[in-house]
Amino acid sequence: MEQRLTIVGLGVNDLQTASDFYEHKFGWKKTKSSNENIVFFQLNGILLSLYPREKLAEDATVDSEGSGFKGFTMAYNTRTKDEVDVLIDTLEKKGVKIVKRPEEVFWGGYSSYVADMDDNLWEIAYNPFLPLDEYGNAFDK
Repeated sequence: MEQRLTIVGLGVNDLQTASDFYEHKFGWKKTKSSNENIVFFQLNGILLSLYPREKLAEDATVDSEGSGFKGFTMAYNTRTKDEVDVLIDTLEKKGVKIVKRPEEVFWGGYSSYVADMDDNLWEIAYNPFLPLDEYGNAFDK
């Protein structure tokens, strides 16, 4: 198996509300292949898909009920510490739920967390040990 990730799929409670969140709060654009049943956002090297939670659970043959911490987070890394503050301020003004305010963290970076409409956690962070290329790709050699 090749070492890669193609799609991060999020099961959402309301597809239209979730799509609006990523379009209007994060400012992302849906791909042309998005439709009334599934929404895709092209990220730098992978796709983020939004799909109804019940249907995604059914497809995976698992129970769709669950609450609390989901056991994973997604991360958006910035090029500077100041960029974290600016981004969190911008998201907060758009009504995005701030879970953790930006702060210096134990591993030497600067980090905060926001949540989407389904409480999926996004870390917004600056990591001085993980440089980003011109496209925002991180390389940990």
